[in-house]
Amino acid sequence: MKPVAVTAAIIERDGRILIGRRKRGHFTGRWEFPGGKVEEGETPEECLRRELNEELGIEARIGEFFLSSVYAYKHVTIDLLTYRAEILSGKISLNDHTELRWVAVRDLQGFDFPEADKAVIEKLQSEERA
Repeated sequence: MKPVAVTAAIIERDGRILIGRRKRGHFTGRWEFPGGKVEEGETPEECLRRELNEELGIEARIGEFFLSSVYAYKHVTIDLLTYRAEILSGKISLNDHTELRWVAVRDLQGFDFPEADKAVIEKLQSEERA
């Protein structure tokens, strides 16, 4: 099964990372880095910019590529493409999440993330220790 490309943003503020609790879908109630599925004809960066606008109501600058994490779930295999991002404008709103939190990198492992996101957390924590 060909992996579905999904993007995620690492948005930092004051040493904390923005995460959201999913409102619906296969991972309802679990935490995630904001983002979503890449649509036909869209680059991952374009997708992430669009998704951040739709999910959070913000305009963002998509920065450097951070990590790709491929994981085969029972229902789908995804390739999670993670980028650093910066909020340029807009007020963060709850459109696709029931809750948003700014969390210290060391505390991310205490949240229930889907398996593909765990590689992102591990890399963030290894960078913080370096």
